[in-house]
Amino acid sequence: MRRTISAVLNKLIFGGVILILVNGCKKTGSSGTDPVTPVSGCDYVMDETQLTANGWIKLFEDNFDSDLSKWTIWNGGAYNNELQLYQAANLKLINGSLEITAKKESVTGPTLPNSSSTGSFNFTSGRIECKINISANTHTPKLRMIARIKLPAGYGMWPAFWSYGDPWPTQGEIDYVEARGNEPFKYYTNYYYGSAPGTVFNEDASAAIISKEDLTACYHVYEIEWSQNTLSSYLDGKLVETKKSGTHIPDLFGKTERIVLNLAVGGGFFPGLDKSLIQPGTMYVDWVKVFSAR
Repeated sequence: MRRTISAVLNKLIFGGVILILVNGCKKTGSSGTDPVTPVSGCDYVMDETQLTANGWIKLFEDNFDSDLSKWTIWNGGAYNNELQLYQAANLKLINGSLEITAKKESVTGPTLPNSSSTGSFNFTSGRIECKINISANTHTPKLRMIARIKLPAGYGMWPAFWSYGDPWPTQGEIDYVEARGNEPFKYYTNYYYGSAPGTVFNEDASAAIISKEDLTACYHVYEIEWSQNTLSSYLDGKLVETKKSGTHIPDLFGKTERIVLNLAVGGGFFPGLDKSLIQPGTMYVDWVKVFSAR
C-alpha cells in the first residue's frame, strides 16, 4: 500500500486484470478464476482454541472496545496518487468495532505526516498503524496476522490491511488485503521488497482472491501466515492462496514491520480513475490479532 508511484505503475502494468504470482512465485490453493466459498460466510467464527492447541501463541489483540491507544493515527496525505487527507475525525469506535469512513469534503492539511507543506484535498479518510512491531524471524519463525473486516462498497474505495517497515521497502511490505469497492467479490494479496530505500525490485506477486460471497455485505475473517519461504492467505479459515519460494520472500524473513489499517480514496490502484464516480464508504474492523508459532 505504501509504495512509490513507480512501484504502483509496475503493479498495474497488466491493466488491473487478475494477476497470479509472476517472476518465480508459485501459487497454490483457490485463487484467480476459481471462486472461493467461505466456510460459513458471515457466520464464521475463528476458533482460537484450535490455534493455541496447534502451538500458536497470541502476541497482540485489539477488539476496538475502548480506544486507539495501541495505534498511531496518521495525519496527512499519502502516496500512490491517493486523493484523501487522513485524519483522526474519520476514525470511530462504535459498538466494539472500528469504523474508518471516507468522506467527500474540501479540506487543507499536510501533504504528508509531519510535513511543513500543505495541500488541498477533496476527500478525507482514516489510517492507523500499530505501535507494536512484528517480525517473522528465528525467534518467531511463523506469524499469523488476522482481522475480521467488513469491506466498504463504492467505486474509488481502496481498503487495506497490511504491514510495512521503514525505510521502505528495505524492511519489506506484505499486503494481506487490498480491495476495490466496486469489486465486492474480490480482494488482492501482494508483497514488496527492495535493498535500497525508495527502490522496489521489479517484481509483482499480486494475486486476486475471488469469493462467491459479497465481501462488502458482512464481516469476513482475513488471515495471512508469514514464514521464511511462504506467505499463505486464508479467508474465513480456508486456505485460498500461497506464495511459495518467491524471488524475495526469504528476504522478508527477519525484517521488522508494523500493521496498518486504512481506507484510501482513488489512487494508482484504480486504472483510469474517474473522480466524478467516487462513492465514499466505510470500512468496519471488528478486531485484529497476531499469533506466533515455532
